[in-house]
Amino acid sequence: MSEIVREIAFDTETTGLEPLNGDRIVEVGAVELINHIPTGKSLRILINPDRAVSEATIRVTGITDDMLVDKPFFEDPTVAGQLEEFIGDAVIVAHNASFDRGFLNMEMERCGRQPYPEARWVDTLAIARKRFPGSPASLDALCRRFDISLESRTLHGALLDAQLLATVYLELLGGRARAFEFSATENVGIGAERVPAKQRVAPRPSVLTEEEAKQHAAFVETLGEEALWRRFAS
Repeated sequence: MSEIVREIAFDTETTGLEPLNGDRIVEVGAVELINHIPTGKSLRILINPDRAVSEATIRVTGITDDMLVDKPFFEDPTVAGQLEEFIGDAVIVAHNASFDRGFLNMEMERCGRQPYPEARWVDTLAIARKRFPGSPASLDALCRRFDISLESRTLHGALLDAQLLATVYLELLGGRARAFEFSATENVGIGAERVPAKQRVAPRPSVLTEEEAKQHAAFVETLGEEALWRRFAS
């Protein structure tokens, strides 16, 4: 039996850029992967940083102080404990991992929990720079390179970025073996809801015109009795 590989695509939004100067996490987003495929489990938590959000963060994320005032602090079990449980013993995948690792470990140590060592992390930025030397390697640039839609990304958000990251990560590993579908994921974070996948209620009707159908039938007639279209025609 092949080994099961569990990974967490992970992203943070923060009040600023310097965890050692007092900046804090305001949002975490995480997506579970098993053998590089999303399982449908994700986590998103908004966090009260107990300090003001920078204007730069507001411009990029749309997250304001008013949105966070009633949210739990990181040390609350609904944040630190839930995040720790969700990550478990998985490998953590992040873009520019040193940034997210610095903030996450700072928050974990502040509340007396174990930090995540560098060996637990995979950095997609480093992978992209090695694979495409000299080319832009931001998450947006990689999405454009791999033709991954950014239509819904008007602002940065930790969960959306983690979902995009998961797709980019698989492309960096060699390409998508199957389509990613995040509309049906189960978000297990605070205030989350499960959104069921939409199913087609009836087979999609043929889009062939009557003339195209006649041309196809005439073409099949030229292929002989063993043509697949004859053998499997309904």
